[in-house]
Amino acid sequence: MGRPHHAEPTSPAGTAVAQQAAVLASYARRLKRRGWRGLVWLNGAPEQARQQALALWQALDWSAPLWIGDGQQAPIAPSLPSRKARTRLGAEHQLVILDASGHQGLDPDALGALAGTVSAGGLLVLVTPATWGSQPDPDYARLADHPWPWEALSAHYLARLACQLGESNAVIRWPVGGALWLPALSKRQAAAAHWNDADCLTLDQASAVSALVKLKRRRPLVVTADRGRGKSAALGIACARLLQQSGDVEFLLTAPRLSAVESVFSRVAALCPEVTQHGHAEVSLPNGSRLRFLPPDVLTEQIEQGTLGGSGSMLLVDEAAAIPASLLARWLVAFPRIAFATTVHGYEGSGRGFALRFRDVLDRQAPQWRELTLQTPIRWSAGDPLEAVIQHLLLLEAPLPKVEPHQGEPPPSMVISQAQLAEQGTLLEKLFGLLVQSHYRTTPSDLRQLLDGPGTSLRMVLGSDGADPQAVLITREEGGFEAALAEQVARGERRPQGHLLAQSLAAHCGSREALTARWRRVARIAAHPQRRREGLGRQLLEEDMVSAAQHGIGLYGAAFGAEASLLRFWLALGFVPVRLGITREAATGEYAVMVAKSLNQEGQSVLSELTAGFAASLPGLLAFELATLPASVVALLLTSLPGHPLSVAEHQAIHDVAYARRDPALARPALQALAREASRQPLGEAQQAHQQLASWAYQNQPFAKAQKEAVQRLRQAVQQVFEACALFPSEPER
Repeated sequence: MGRPHHAEPTSPAGTAVAQQAAVLASYARRLKRRGWRGLVWLNGAPEQARQQALALWQALDWSAPLWIGDGQQAPIAPSLPSRKARTRLGAEHQLVILDASGHQGLDPDALGALAGTVSAGGLLVLVTPATWGSQPDPDYARLADHPWPWEALSAHYLARLACQLGESNAVIRWPVGGALWLPALSKRQAAAAHWNDADCLTLDQASAVSALVKLKRRRPLVVTADRGRGKSAALGIACARLLQQSGDVEFLLTAPRLSAVESVFSRVAALCPEVTQHGHAEVSLPNGSRLRFLPPDVLTEQIEQGTLGGSGSMLLVDEAAAIPASLLARWLVAFPRIAFATTVHGYEGSGRGFALRFRDVLDRQAPQWRELTLQTPIRWSAGDPLEAVIQHLLLLEAPLPKVEPHQGEPPPSMVISQAQLAEQGTLLEKLFGLLVQSHYRTTPSDLRQLLDGPGTSLRMVLGSDGADPQAVLITREEGGFEAALAEQVARGERRPQGHLLAQSLAAHCGSREALTARWRRVARIAAHPQRRREGLGRQLLEEDMVSAAQHGIGLYGAAFGAEASLLRFWLALGFVPVRLGITREAATGEYAVMVAKSLNQEGQSVLSELTAGFAASLPGLLAFELATLPASVVALLLTSLPGHPLSVAEHQAIHDVAYARRDPALARPALQALAREASRQPLGEAQQAHQQLASWAYQNQPFAKAQKEAVQRLRQAVQQVFEACALFPSEPER
């Protein structure tokens, strides 16, 4: 058990605080001898709490201390706002004071990110007001979709944090005007194993570097690690060695954002003094070897254009969990040597779902793939109190629910309120664990959104024991705007917070009615990894749409990356596309697609307008802005175009291309008609030929680089599709 440290009752307040700060600084020295770090919860009146934190700041000559908070309220300068906390990733601070008592409130993602920057013997001090947890704080303004004011939101998330901080035996508690409570420290862990690599700090890291440098063709490597295990440093060391031992070779590096791999480039620069920097995203050595960073969207585009990949090429993917598996699969085909590295528990997304989703792809495409896990911490020692507390607070290790084998029809889904979920801690952990396993980007802020986001509804399918969720659906209410505000949004004059679908359709498609109508949007849908393809997602959606219709909601929708299997799922449920983004998302490399389904007559009126506009714009978009949209997606989207039986002239033109010598380019309208009508038919083995035909007809994507071969393969595809569909010309009008 811990023990309280009281100041002398006769001492002035300032002296008492100084004494407590000195005790806390001494405790930090004890932590350092064990290679550990601690979390300090300092709560009370904001001004006194900041002065108390300042006393701790001055009690020791801390290495690179950092104050996060409102600059006008901070007692020292300079301070950093919480929104810039992620810029400190890769840095090390022995003292971090996160002031959540002022105008900024608490950013959960900043808390997770900053915890990873605290070095051994360091303290992360969380400063909160005395009533913290009883009401939302100013950071809730980021949750407050129009028309909700943030002050009126619930505060289940903060109440949960306050409760856990107050009960944990691993948290240092230092209330304003109260006693300092210090946790008892257990014995230090056994010493780590030895290794022979001067550049590496652990045996784990040395093993990863060796595997990366010796990466073989068609034997992908997957490196996973918790934060603080030196994953990115291992990539940097490996890159430095590859650059030094190779001449005139280019190595490619990608990640969701450049900032995620800054430490990789820093490590290369430290180990290769002769390196030349080309901007922030490329380095080269005198021997002609180069390391270049490309964002996922640019990388994918250049692969599709045939300018990247192929024999001898190598790609390193960092933070792979934040990139859709479908994109990783494309890179896996393009690069004979490839490695994927990802954080298992991170502020920006979990890698546990990555392994589950991507394992099947690796087994099919590269059965000789290898997996390597970094387990030994580098910046701190095993058993670190701060890591354990942060993982518990932010549910970074939320357990996956127990799976229930499929036995007949699943029970009806149930709706649970946010208040009920907040009261059932075990259920909350399992539900969040399900979301983490199923979604490529789950952050600490998502837990707050789940518990306190306005207009948020939760529906689950539980196992027979009623304790383990097997599938979950999270939705958000949208729309219902007044006509005047909808007009301003459509004209680009206003952009109220939230309402992703409704506002996007108004702003980009000009539909005022899309904002005045009421929507329910799917924010997340997940099924247990071992219970996918059992219809649980379909059940949740169908039962929720019935409920939405009963509540007068006119439209049901979703937005996601334009990936064929996902799009096929939504189309099978009767949803139709209403909008396509015209640029790839940098983090995912995919185009965004929005789908919708009407639930009443008003909704159908709006949907008819949206689908007509989408159908009118689709051919032009495919020819220009969306010329690189995957062929599998294009073939599915063609069902959105109005159907017309083939005319006699179209039928003849198709026959002439397939079985005679007619130039396909001069029969493109007829071949477009064939691709459009075939999209509504069961194609069997001709499905791939149809996808290629659709891509050629609407996007002018050739079948092959050589003209003669391209035309021959096009004729063969037309034959396959034509014969699979058995399409006949319509009777000419008389």
